Amino acid sequence: MSRTELLLAPESLEALIAGLGDLQLALGPQAAPGLDAVRGRLSGALAARKDGNVERAVGEITAAMRLLAELADGLDPQEGAMMRAIAGQFEQALRRGDAAHAAESVDAMRKRSGAVKKRGDEFKL
Repeated sequence: MSRTELLLAPESLEALIAGLGDLQLALGPQAAPGLDAVRGRLSGALAARKDGNVERAVGEITAAMRLLAELADGLDPQEGAMMRAIAGQFEQALRRGDAAHAAESVDAMRKRSGAVKKRGDEFKL
């Protein structure tokens, strides 16, 4: 399995969706609608991946990352700007076929957002 396939694998996307509950604790109840939108985008990426539409899956993941950046902007504008930059790097890396840098962007976004990998997920993106 290539790194792009791993990045877009249903297990990886499902892990990202599952981690959104932890973010709500950090962002507060006012972030619920935004996190629901992120969840919707990631679910859209899952559906696109299932249909074999990698382009749409990448677009959905990138949109989800941008929404997370907007949520972070509400807490700290500098953090939001950093997360927007990471989302842009992710999209550029995947569009040029550089899955390694795309995976690094996902890891950076996960760390900046406060999402952590749970035991057993160490090898998932």
